[in-house]
Amino acid sequence: MRLIQFIDNTRTPRVGEVDARSATVEALRGDESIYALAQKALASGLALATLIGESPRDATFDYAQLLADGRVLTPLQHPDPAHCLVTGTGLTHTGSAATRDAMHQHEAKHQAEEEALTDSMRMFRWGVEGGRPEDGHPGAQPEWFYKGNGHMVVAPGAPLSSPGFALDGGEEPELVGLYMVDETGTPRRLGFAIGNEFSDHVTERQNYLYLAHSKLRQCAVGPELWIGALPDDLRGSSRLRRQGRIIWEKPFLTGEANMCHSLDNLEYHHFKYAAHRHPGDVHLHFMGTATLSFADGIRVEPGDEFEIDLPAMGAPLRNTLQVVDDGFSIGDVQSL
Repeated sequence: MRLIQFIDNTRTPRVGEVDARSATVEALRGDESIYALAQKALASGLALATLIGESPRDATFDYAQLLADGRVLTPLQHPDPAHCLVTGTGLTHTGSAATRDAMHQHEAKHQAEEEALTDSMRMFRWGVEGGRPEDGHPGAQPEWFYKGNGHMVVAPGAPLSSPGFALDGGEEPELVGLYMVDETGTPRRLGFAIGNEFSDHVTERQNYLYLAHSKLRQCAVGPELWIGALPDDLRGSSRLRRQGRIIWEKPFLTGEANMCHSLDNLEYHHFKYAAHRHPGDVHLHFMGTATLSFADGIRVEPGDEFEIDLPAMGAPLRNTLQVVDDGFSIGDVQSL
């Protein structure tokens, strides 16, 4: 089951189910957000998919036209963006360590082979050895990072803004888990979506301790919320277009068959913190990548378009790069 949030012809936010066969979207009557729909499911005691299946429809829209008009929203928002936590995990996929290690390897090139093993590669090995526990106990902790709150999330088709002080603004094609915490403090997984985690890889490459700085950037999620069992083997492509021409393209793999951590393990290590289980909050959690244009020597430019295409999960996610300098300078913090 595939859902979107969109703006209808009267500028009203709506929820719709995608019909892949007809390339249309059937609007659910009376539902203005997936957040409200999830709250309704909790109140009724019904599974989200069951509630959607029972919901009446009152209009049909052309899906391609909604995307072309920029009327599709990110699939899960909190009414107060400050109550949406955007986070992620890294070094979770087969091949991710090689990509990260190539970025950091120059720092250790003069050391002996064992000493030259970067912290990234060590953490990846911990995931390979213990990231998929089968005894019901937690496995190895993954790398974890904070991206921001709901204000940092942009919709499909919207520009991804890189701040004026950034050294880079590159794509990271990823799977995103979408969650809402119920009134008992239990995280509820609504489903998954495609995401572009968008990071400053030049800053990160300077020193791995700058990882936290490099992740404090916008991101894009959507267009669709995938509800139901996630395929173990997901295969897609990441593309970069400049003036309409593809200048870089590479396949990427995700899903548990291509990961060294299980999704259960990643979810546990995020939600084990009580502060991440505040009733009513929304969480968008990026599950990691293994494919970067930056690792292939590509430097992005304003106006470039990122495309994350994972066909099994619906329409691709497209966003253009823009650079925005908000004018904030050293000394602008003032005493009250």
